[in-house]
Amino acid sequence: MKALGSLLRTEATAFRRDALSITFTFLFPILFILAFGAIMGSTPSGEGSRLGLAVAPGAERTALDAILAETGLLVHAMEDPGELEAAVVANDIDFGAIWDGTTLVFVYDVRRTQDNFTFEELAHGLAARLDLAAQGKTSLLKVEVETDGGEPEADWLALVIPGILAFSVLSAGLFAVAGHLTSMKQRRLLDRLIVTPMHPNALLGAIVGVRLGVVVISTFLTLGIAAAVFGIAYDVRWAHYGAFVLSATLGSMGLGAIIALVVRQPASASSLANILSMLMMFGSGIYFPVEVMPRFLQVASYAMPLRHMADAARYAVGVMDMSEAQFWAVCGSLLAVGLVLLPLLARSIVRSDRR
Repeated sequence: MKALGSLLRTEATAFRRDALSITFTFLFPILFILAFGAIMGSTPSGEGSRLGLAVAPGAERTALDAILAETGLLVHAMEDPGELEAAVVANDIDFGAIWDGTTLVFVYDVRRTQDNFTFEELAHGLAARLDLAAQGKTSLLKVEVETDGGEPEADWLALVIPGILAFSVLSAGLFAVAGHLTSMKQRRLLDRLIVTPMHPNALLGAIVGVRLGVVVISTFLTLGIAAAVFGIAYDVRWAHYGAFVLSATLGSMGLGAIIALVVRQPASASSLANILSMLMMFGSGIYFPVEVMPRFLQVASYAMPLRHMADAARYAVGVMDMSEAQFWAVCGSLLAVGLVLLPLLARSIVRSDRR
């Protein structure tokens, strides 16, 4: 136990000096959340959007006001079309409507290419309802929205953040072995340790212990920043969350051991781990749904561990539906990869006769 304690302190010190690992484990997920949250987190969902309304003097507006009162839009009265257009350009309102009693004209800011899709859908709905009201008719259908596959209030950013957590866990595990162990080998640190009474499993245990603690701190920190900055509240299933962090970290380290066995130079091993993690990040539905990708990429994504890790992380924090059997199958598979591959492959890496 004393030797293990010394190894834990040594590994902790080595991690503090590893700028690349710190960047990918702590800074990378936080910067991505802040950047993407600032850019995309305010994407409108419809309700609460700001509508500027300019009505011509003497125009009948009773029906229009009644419809707007039911939409949840924040209506801002404008004196004339010129004031409305200026407000749209200045982003004081999201989009505008000009009503002269017979024609309803909508005004958008062409620079808001992503948001305008939502505003145009709202405009089509308003125009359709106003057209029915002008004919003295009401809608024949009552529409009710039912969410399946996730929480109704889970928006884009709430789904992305668990994906980023999964990516940070993957990176921490890959670089712990692919970069760290091969670097120790090149600097002949392993050769010095091997001639001591240290058992190879003690070194592996120290690496796993330090990286697991780092991942726990990193994921808690990332969730805390998301909650504090963007007001996202997750209904975390703590038992599932702990099982995910443990199994995903060990599984990622097992995958990192494969890289370290194939690529012996630390710089090359780290570069390969970086490339593979980035490819998986963009092909596993971290930043956009897998369903929008071409069919062959959708099929290929099933072979990417990060896709299953991201889905399990979303389930653990309560923003995605998944069966219990599927969740535990993912965690069990990752745990098996770590427990089987990591000791077997890492022992080969630690061998003193391997260069």
